[in-house]
Amino acid sequence: MNAPANTELPVVVIGAGPIGLAAAAHLVDQGIEPLVLEAGPAVGSAVREWSHVRLFSTWGEVVDPAAEKLLAPTGWVKPDEATYPTGGDWAEQYLQPLAAVLGEHVRVGARVTGVSRLGRDRVVDADRETQPFTVHITHADGSEERLIARAVIDASGTWSTPSPIGGDGLPALGERSAADRISYRVPDLKDPAVRARYAGKRTAVIGSGASAFTALAYLADLADLAKGEEGTHATWILRRGISGSTFGGGEADQLPARGALGLAAKAAVDNGYADAVTGFRTTAVEKSADQLVLVAEDGRRLDPVDEVIVLTGFRPDLSFLDELRLGLDERLQAPTELAPLIDPNQHSCGTVYPHGVNELSHPEKDVYLVGMKSYGRAPTFLAMTGYEQVRSIAAHLAGDHEAAERVELTLPETGVCGGAGLFDQPQAAEETGGGCCAAPTTLTIGAPASSGGC
Repeated sequence: MNAPANTELPVVVIGAGPIGLAAAAHLVDQGIEPLVLEAGPAVGSAVREWSHVRLFSTWGEVVDPAAEKLLAPTGWVKPDEATYPTGGDWAEQYLQPLAAVLGEHVRVGARVTGVSRLGRDRVVDADRETQPFTVHITHADGSEERLIARAVIDASGTWSTPSPIGGDGLPALGERSAADRISYRVPDLKDPAVRARYAGKRTAVIGSGASAFTALAYLADLADLAKGEEGTHATWILRRGISGSTFGGGEADQLPARGALGLAAKAAVDNGYADAVTGFRTTAVEKSADQLVLVAEDGRRLDPVDEVIVLTGFRPDLSFLDELRLGLDERLQAPTELAPLIDPNQHSCGTVYPHGVNELSHPEKDVYLVGMKSYGRAPTFLAMTGYEQVRSIAAHLAGDHEAAERVELTLPETGVCGGAGLFDQPQAAEETGGGCCAAPTTLTIGAPASSGGC
């Protein structure tokens, strides 16, 4: 039996987060059938895991134009553009209604386990580009299925693969055996069970991005509110030193909510709620009675702590794409043409040039990594950037190459992006407006790196 013509096949989108659903909306707008496959039990599953974190992007910056166009006929009303949603708000008030409009084009509980060319592994050249893609999925009930697609857009994000403690990029010795005391997420201290885990305890926070700022500010707030519970204290561990840019742009930041987040972290240190330890690259996690001791490569040993929060970024899971010919930068694991534009040693989210299909193409034709996944290990991802990416790709797949290469996005500048604002201080941010979003890990960022970033 011959496979149908490629143009008659759907475009498979991996991941039903903000960027994946935006990709589907743009494909629909171009008259192309999408099929969105989400591994989790609901759309925006990764975003829902940081539902307690408030973005430092406003509603006006996290709703995709094509998605809004699809939602309008349903009577959907866009929230106040000047206010800042939490991850939970974003999922319930935007992603869920958008998925409802897309209907049968979205499947949840469908995990992609492999992608290849029909009848071609990565070695075979013959007629490769004329063959459609095969997408293997495993459903929540364990059953398996193979789908055929004309193109594949991977918007699965990096949320499921946080970076480990080790300063060399590998798990520290003892990290796995101490897993019950280690978290790789910003804690939801409004949850009584989570609050009890950290109240009256000594906690090490490892990381230097906005997610670490958020965790420090949360723990300082907990210590301030629980003064009767002596012992609530944080040790902030940085692999580098503290400089004038460590806490971001502060009051000079054009993104006020982001600036306020850095200032809150600074206040946690200045007010004695957290001690900063610099130049500490962890090599081992040792157990000491009921506590943990972190050991650095230079032999330093920190005082014992009860809990460890690791916020050292995320990395892409490329395992299910192994039979495809991807062109990835050897450092960032981002598309080769995109990597120089997003190198965190050179750029913040506001200095990344808007980009599209040209920078996101691979040697394997019609395969695209988008959203936070496209940034590999770089942390400074914007939701607006992801929306521009998928707009360009959808136009390209529809044959509108002029639209695909046209830039339709202007980004805010200053500061370092990649985080989320404080859930208990929305008003201070709302008074000024403006913001950017990444995954809440480096919070996308949005900016926990949301399965695609926020």
